[in-house]
Parts: sequence; C-alpha cells; structure tokens
Amino acid sequence: MPDGQYVNCDVHRKPYDRSTAGPQLHRLSPKGEFFGDINVSKELINSLILATAPGLAYCVVKLLSWTMKIEVINGQVQDERRRSGEPSIGAFWHGRLLMMPAGYRGKRMTILISRHRDGELISRTVKYFRFKSIRGSTTRGGLSAMREMMKASKEGYDIAITPDGPRGPRYRVQNGIIELARRMGIPIIPVTFNASRKKVFRSWDRFLLPYPFSRGVFIWGEPLLVPRQMDGHTFEQKRLLLERRLREITERADRYFEKGPANR
Repeated sequence: MPDGQYVNCDVHRKPYDRSTAGPQLHRLSPKGEFFGDINVSKELINSLILATAPGLAYCVVKLLSWTMKIEVINGQVQDERRRSGEPSIGAFWHGRLLMMPAGYRGKRMTILISRHRDGELISRTVKYFRFKSIRGSTTRGGLSAMREMMKASKEGYDIAITPDGPRGPRYRVQNGIIELARRMGIPIIPVTFNASRKKVFRSWDRFLLPYPFSRGVFIWGEPLLVPRQMDGHTFEQKRLLLERRLREITERADRYFEKGPANR
C-alpha cells in the first residue's frame, strides 16, 4: 500500500477489531504503522522522550531540593577538598544518583555516563546543571573515557562515577574507578543519599525517587587514597575497601530515619 494512503476501517469487517467503535480514518506511516490512537513509531516516542525528559528531570530535582528538608552528614569532607582547590572523584551507587546534583558544592563537575541507551537521557539532563559529561564506562569506551577524565581532572574538574553502573551488579564496585584514581593520583570520596519517604523502583539498581516535602540525608564517607604503584593484591584490597565504605554509609543512610539515636 502506498505510504500516506488512508484506509476506511469498516465496522463490519471480520474479525472484530478496535475499529468497531465506528468508521475511523487512520494514516499509515512509511513503515506501515498506524498513527493516532492505534500505534506510534518507536523512533518518534524515543525522540519525544529525549526532547522532554531531561528538562522534566531537572525540574523534578529542583522541586525536590526546594521542598525537602535535607541534612548533610560528614559534609566537611567535601568542604575541605573544595577549599584545597584540588579535584576529587565522587563515588555513589547508581540507584542514588538522582539527587546528587543537589548535594554537590564544588565549582566544576564531570560525570562519567555510559554509552547505553539511557546514558543519552542522563547526559542531556546533567547539562541543565551545567555539568560536563563524558560518555563511556569501564567496559565500553573505557580507554577513551579515562583519557578524557584525566584531562578534565587536570583542568580542575571534579569527577563523578557510579562504580556499580551501568548495569550492575548492584552495590559492587568495578575496577575502573580504582584504576582511574591510581592514574590521576586524586582521592575517591564516597557519598550516598536517602529519603524518609520515597519510591524505590524494581530496576536492577533499585532506583530511589524521593517524595516532595519528605526529609533527605546526604552522608559523605572518608576519602580513599590509591597509590600509583601497587600490585594486584593491593589493587583488590582498595576496591573492596571502597565497596565496604559505600555499603556502610548507604546502610547508615537507609536506617537514618528510623526511630532511635543509634540509627544516626
């Protein structure tokens, strides 16, 4: 059938279909897919999402920042690093990344974002916060991404990485962040976030979306220094140490709003 031709969906046609509500005209796309109330091309949907979702995500983070009561634990770690003028690597779990722009108090930030499909959405979103993004990961585009991050660090940018991204396993630190810190000679600072009321999605990373007017908490961990010269055993010990510190502050954040001073 020629592209753009109109078809009369007769109510008397068998088998029974959606057009039985009455004769309707539907325009066929070049791929034979129906526009309107029947179907929309996947490419069009993806384009609309990429055009609208980043700005919406930015507004969501800003709204949450304005309406939530947020506390910061051990925030002097970030403040001392900022006063020194030296860059650092911020590490946080993939599922806690939404509110991280609200917790950053530095001047310039570069975020490592995967080349996966959702990476483009995140990359466009962080531009609204005036953050720079570098596409790649420890598995895809890793070498070129590492070079770009090293260059950004020399220019004074802080680096942000989700060490269990882009696809997990959840709460497991991958080797790339340790190798990056070794080459750069700058510390890794773990940080996490939690909220008193939130939606936790059933995604691999258990993505956390806080509710407006809830309470939130950022918890910063102690910096981790990685020596430039080390053997494989020491490398693995540093990886495990970062993973343990991230797990510990995340567990503390998850208990933070429970009753009792022991949870704080």
